[in-house]
Amino acid sequence: MSEEEAHANLVVPAFRTAKEPKTQTQAENGHGTVWRFGGSDKAAKASTVTLRGVIYMLFDNCSKEVNKTVLPLGHGDPSVYPCFRTSIEAEDAVVNVLRSGKGNSYGPGAGILPARRATADYLNRDLPNKLTPEDIFLTAGCNQGIEIVFEALARPKANILLPRPGFPHYDARAAYSGLEVRKFDLLPNKEWEIDLQGIESIADENTVALVVINPNNPCGNVYSHDHLQKVAETARKLGIMVITDEVYDQTIFGDNPFVPMGKFASTVPVMTLGGISKGWVVPGWKIGWIALNDPEGVFESTKVVQSIKQNLDITPDPSTIIQAALPEILEKADKNFFAKKNKILKHNVALVCDRLKDIPCVVCPKKPESCTYLLTKLELSLLENIKDDIDFCVKLAREENLVFLPGEALGLKNWVRITIGVEAHMLEDALERLKGFCTRHAKKTETATDSLQALKLSDNI
Repeated sequence: MSEEEAHANLVVPAFRTAKEPKTQTQAENGHGTVWRFGGSDKAAKASTVTLRGVIYMLFDNCSKEVNKTVLPLGHGDPSVYPCFRTSIEAEDAVVNVLRSGKGNSYGPGAGILPARRATADYLNRDLPNKLTPEDIFLTAGCNQGIEIVFEALARPKANILLPRPGFPHYDARAAYSGLEVRKFDLLPNKEWEIDLQGIESIADENTVALVVINPNNPCGNVYSHDHLQKVAETARKLGIMVITDEVYDQTIFGDNPFVPMGKFASTVPVMTLGGISKGWVVPGWKIGWIALNDPEGVFESTKVVQSIKQNLDITPDPSTIIQAALPEILEKADKNFFAKKNKILKHNVALVCDRLKDIPCVVCPKKPESCTYLLTKLELSLLENIKDDIDFCVKLAREENLVFLPGEALGLKNWVRITIGVEAHMLEDALERLKGFCTRHAKKTETATDSLQALKLSDNI
């Protein structure tokens, strides 16, 4: 099997149709019946802000005529590459449950008790206020956790504060749930810290929550204890909860240690979203959690817990097989596996940053220390016929079969996100193509000969 065939799931859209939709008149049957049903457009607005639409559009601009393998570095799924295969302990845990027959039944909406208990134990290692199994709700991945929480908080006129740049699924689910989105900035000149003054300026009496992504996707930074404490104090001052996305807690390769937001639960109620998809590199297993860090019982008194339970009762459960395997997966978490994975990512970051030194129009202001992405800033003044980041990425796909994610999809115009969770040789190929592309599109600088000729003409006038 060729490399392209092995990774076809990354470069071929999941659904495509060349058919034109029929009108109601065309859809009538031979008896002239007019059908009284039709597709809803409820998800139309939400679907326009997902990454998939952007990625599919860029894939559509790739061409067989380029005679180069498509390099899909616009979104991240390291699991398809052998160097990122999950740990044998995790695989064995699933196999053991499968063969035992203990994962074949339905589970309760909140998740099976052993898995909830194991999740609480896993998170409690770093928390002063200990969680109980009742504080844990299992979800079909971290994304479903976002969906459940947003549905639980949605009410007329409610708004939620999201980071810019950020993870677009938050925007999509807010739109679907009817939550107004208000954006606060992450500050690149301060290592992507949260603009706390900006938060205070956009919050009002209808603000319900502040979302913190730590370790941060897409910026790759890890927030310090002092900064998170200030975030907690700001949220308390505003009377809002903190929703913290910590799904990358086992994907850190820099010097800053990970600090869970739950440490500050005595200051402000914290809702933690997490899972094993990124740390164990198994996004297809679809298991995550919502953890309520709330020693004062605020979530209970405000009926947030009740709303979460109600929403879980009407949504699909994560696989019972994976739930039943979760205690063994978490208890046998292999530090050597995490270290090996993170070493590869750190090496990939160094490789990309080194090669970017020869490409002055694409700059990485800060090396990431977590996650699987690298944010770069475009110096458009050095390029000809490139209007913005989307134009850059479209032409790059068209000319080089190389797919990067335009920063506008993340709320950061004229930046580009490069996936580093791939094999090193793919990055080497990608950077070679990028260099060729940027050389072709570089602004022509005046040569010494041109300057001398211009001077001679001036003297003759």
